Amino acid sequence: MRAGLVATAVLVATAVVACGADEGPHLVVTGTPPAVPYGGPLHVPVRHVDDDGVRAARAESGAAGRALECDGEIYSGGSSGPWSKGDGGATPQGGLEAYFDIEQPDLPQYGYRVERKDADRVLYSFDVGGRTKVAVVVAKDQKGRPGWGPETSASCDPAELPASFTDTRPYEIWTGRGGERVPVTEVTGGVGPAHCDWQKAHFLSLGEGRDGRTYARDPDGVLPDGMLTVPYDGDVRMPADAHDTGYRYHDRRLWLTGDPSRAYVRTSHGVEAWARVKDGYGCK
Repeated sequence: MRAGLVATAVLVATAVVACGADEGPHLVVTGTPPAVPYGGPLHVPVRHVDDDGVRAARAESGAAGRALECDGEIYSGGSSGPWSKGDGGATPQGGLEAYFDIEQPDLPQYGYRVERKDADRVLYSFDVGGRTKVAVVVAKDQKGRPGWGPETSASCDPAELPASFTDTRPYEIWTGRGGERVPVTEVTGGVGPAHCDWQKAHFLSLGEGRDGRTYARDPDGVLPDGMLTVPYDGDVRMPADAHDTGYRYHDRRLWLTGDPSRAYVRTSHGVEAWARVKDGYGCK
């Protein structure tokens, strides 16, 4: 299952914890039928891939992954394991409720509608602008899964979800030059985890996987010795060879140079040099 940057980045992940149920509208709504609903099969055999990227998410999310309408790549997806009698629901909606109880996904828990149904499977979709951004296929009485419950699920990048939802989450959705929301697989950030006493530090992650790197702002020196490749500096001149990436988060603007050991963040107060975090460091 592809978890994406927020769930796999060494440091930012520790600040992102699955949250409980959202307060707000009902889990399932009537909604407006799409002009072209998903027309593929609701049961697609899943394949387990030894990877943590897009290919694995597609292979392991079955029909749910096929039902997505992402602007970018699929962000996460997978299939559910077995559960005990009584954990499943008595109705398809009960199966969707079981999905949130069993899987604990950090996704909106409101506003889903029935997009397709068969005798023993129902596709629920969470739409933004008429396009499916979260898909959950619930099935009835499958092997090791008594009652109605999740079979496969998939979601687009968090940046494609409503700001009203992502603004309540600990990760940051940055924007590009034109004000567009940038995928968290490109750039995201968040405060350090409190259980390691790092909440006075701030982390910024660029990219993902082997090409990804994480930077830290540590004005109070709360991060352990040896964690940063170079010292953090909260007051520097912008290097002559720095270029504006176009990434923005509130008053922060990200600049980079050819030296990957530092990321430069311009704010209304000046320029800071955030230090790259050594690979393998994280909060346990």
